[in-house]
Amino acid sequence: MKRRTFFFAGAALAAASSASAQRAVAPSDRVNVGLVGVGGRGRGLTHEFLNLNDVNVAWLCDVDQASLERAQKVVDEAGAKRPPTTDDMRRVFEDRDIDAVVIATPDHWHAPATLLALEAGKDVYVEKPCSHNIREGRMMVDAARHHQRIVQMGVQRRSAPTFQRAIQMVHDGKLGKVRAAKAWDCQMRDDIGHKPDGPVPAGVDYDTYLGPAPWIPFNPNRFHYNWHWHWHFGTGDAGNDGVHHMDMARWALNVSAPHTASGMGRKAYFDDDQQTPDTMNVTLDYGEKLLLWEMRIWNPYGIEDGVENGMAVYGDDAQLQIGRWNRKEGYRLIDKQGKIVETVFLEPGEMVAHQRNFVDCVKSRELPNCDIGQGHLSTLCAHLANIVARCDRTIKFDVETETVIDDQQANLYVGRKYRTHWATPKGA
Repeated sequence: MKRRTFFFAGAALAAASSASAQRAVAPSDRVNVGLVGVGGRGRGLTHEFLNLNDVNVAWLCDVDQASLERAQKVVDEAGAKRPPTTDDMRRVFEDRDIDAVVIATPDHWHAPATLLALEAGKDVYVEKPCSHNIREGRMMVDAARHHQRIVQMGVQRRSAPTFQRAIQMVHDGKLGKVRAAKAWDCQMRDDIGHKPDGPVPAGVDYDTYLGPAPWIPFNPNRFHYNWHWHWHFGTGDAGNDGVHHMDMARWALNVSAPHTASGMGRKAYFDDDQQTPDTMNVTLDYGEKLLLWEMRIWNPYGIEDGVENGMAVYGDDAQLQIGRWNRKEGYRLIDKQGKIVETVFLEPGEMVAHQRNFVDCVKSRELPNCDIGQGHLSTLCAHLANIVARCDRTIKFDVETETVIDDQQANLYVGRKYRTHWATPKGA
């Protein structure tokens, strides 16, 4: 069996043996968690982990003092004791009382921080996309197996019982023979305009913000949320919102890595500092099955009967859609005549079951619902779509080596260059 496409046997053995090889948390114990990156999404995760009665939020870490102060207010509102704060994640990893860390930094820090945490013996909940590039994703999988740690990627729909039932319908053949699925991201993003480089804001450790990425000057359009749209730090909306829906589509198709990616991606609408595409249409070819990815972040209306962001699975007998209608998220089953035969919305609390699953797996040492092996394969979809956009051509992907075949330029985007830094991945 090929190592790159068959994660699960080795993963299961690693998780099973880790209970004796590593210190596992007893079911009656509280899990001590450190939050690394407590900006917008990290602040939300702080709130969600605080709501788990067997979790103790024991550290808050961020390079921006203002973000730390806002996260402290979240702790106060939850009635919890304020944990210590730091701008140096190494202090969190060095704390022997910490069982797990939550990483919600910009994309370029996801892999370096995860690798350091794994080396320190911590389990990791890392936000999507799990990596900034393909090579980093592979390093994360290998490190998780080597250190026998639990690593969950933050795609919450994986743990929602309603969506689990929906995907099971596909796998049980309720749609007939499935040949394709489509994931899409259609929403109205902001025009971020043009801004000059400038001074680093007070309270920001910019050198640590850059981490192992090559140095560039500070710019407000490459900071806070806008870092998503710059290749130095982010992966565009394909890696941002797109991974959620490509993960669901790939899960439904029950496929691993594609052998071909084709299509287009470019800026077709915005005239601003965004480097990443605002428009994409990419096909990932898995052989017998296809995953279609469509993105327009410059219109306020959805597709497939008004779904803003979502996915659809196409079978001989029926179609399954997962998305949001009238501000409610769920799924609907549509027969071959186009009639909606079933609509089911999420129950309250389902979208935070992913954090519950992670904590349960920290205790049990079972694989989580989006183990890093699965997270890497789904993030791979976004990376390949971005490579197609940056090279403007079809690429052939070697599933075994996780490289692009006979394309030197495309392979430059499989990894990245690093500056000398304490977080530079070993062997990079």
